[in-house]
Amino acid sequence: ESRQRWRDLAMLCADFAFETDAWDRFVFLYPDTPLGWNAQTLIGQPAALLLADPALADGGGASPFRPTVAGRHRRAWLKSADGALRCLAFAAAPLLDAAGHIIGARGVAQDMTEQDGFEAGVAATLRRAEVVDHLLWRMRQEVLAPRMMQAALDALVTALGAEGCLLIDMLGDGAHATVLHQIGAPPPQVLHAALTLLETADGDPAHAPAPDGRSVLVCPSQTRFGEQAGLALWRLPGGRAWDADDLMLVSSATAIIRVILEHESIQREMARQARTDPLTGLLNRRAFMEEMGRRTDRLERDARPGTLMFVDLDQFKALNDARGHDVGDEALVLVAALLRATVRPADLVARLGGDEFALWLDGADELAAAERAEELRIATPVALAETAEGTGLTLGMSIGIATRWPGRGEALEAVIQRADQAM
Repeated sequence: ESRQRWRDLAMLCADFAFETDAWDRFVFLYPDTPLGWNAQTLIGQPAALLLADPALADGGGASPFRPTVAGRHRRAWLKSADGALRCLAFAAAPLLDAAGHIIGARGVAQDMTEQDGFEAGVAATLRRAEVVDHLLWRMRQEVLAPRMMQAALDALVTALGAEGCLLIDMLGDGAHATVLHQIGAPPPQVLHAALTLLETADGDPAHAPAPDGRSVLVCPSQTRFGEQAGLALWRLPGGRAWDADDLMLVSSATAIIRVILEHESIQREMARQARTDPLTGLLNRRAFMEEMGRRTDRLERDARPGTLMFVDLDQFKALNDARGHDVGDEALVLVAALLRATVRPADLVARLGGDEFALWLDGADELAAAERAEELRIATPVALAETAEGTGLTLGMSIGIATRWPGRGEALEAVIQRADQAM
């Protein structure tokens, strides 16, 4: 009668109930099909048969079927009849004889498998939200996009326990990948593994081991402006393997990184527009003066000259009057291309405004500049002949040259004035 009452009570509050003897064999089980097993076939069998962990079954740990004191909330994984594993939370106590010796055990358990999975999912979601919030907070501390990116990548490396990470430009030559940003220095094997993964990735995160034992995780990204980049992280050899939660977290972080990449692109374009002439793409007056100042400082230290050339397009106003401003703009674009082709790539070429241009030649004296000027004088009427067709105009150039020699202390304004007067 006592056992029946205990059985009835257990049926109300437990998914699994048991009693074992002094040899840890089942003498009672509830329900009739515990974990899908037939209870009658388990009676008299060692309770360890149901344990999923061999260490517990071999006595290498505390088996929930062998409690030494009464206790609750001990969890263990058991094998069900269909081969699946179930997580059960046990409350069990030893059975003692009159002398206090353990002669068995009695306990109940609840199946926590779904609850554990749900709780793990909630915990993973909360963790991802916390990491994303931290990335956004770190970003907000910075104003410039490159510093935003470094802050976000640094926070991501810390959150994922990675050794380092890279943001790689995927539009360049794969053999000479351009690293846009990085935290830590990747070994060559890691970089090779990351590039290989990114080349085969279909837009989702992917991971694989590198030859040196490090574990590499990548995630591709593409901005609205067509820029393609790849995020790569790696962990030290023997470190924790990348799991599904890591992949989801990296995917969320990549969305933030994509926003920063777009912000960087906008900032670069704004900086370019602030320094260039919109019609010709040459430096504008302000950018030319700033860059020329830096060049003269360096040339002064190196004891080398620099030469300024002021260029004015002759008959430009007459061309505008005869054929309109659209044709005049075409002439300015042709002149810009001619100036670029005449000097070295490292030299400065600018449109100062209207039909006035300027060139700065590093390390050149007035004789070298005069040779360039003569080339331009001859080439300009030929290059612009079609533009001036039907107007009776011959478009040429007036060019003024002024060389700044090191050691004389001549101010840049004086050099500019001399070139302007010469023109």
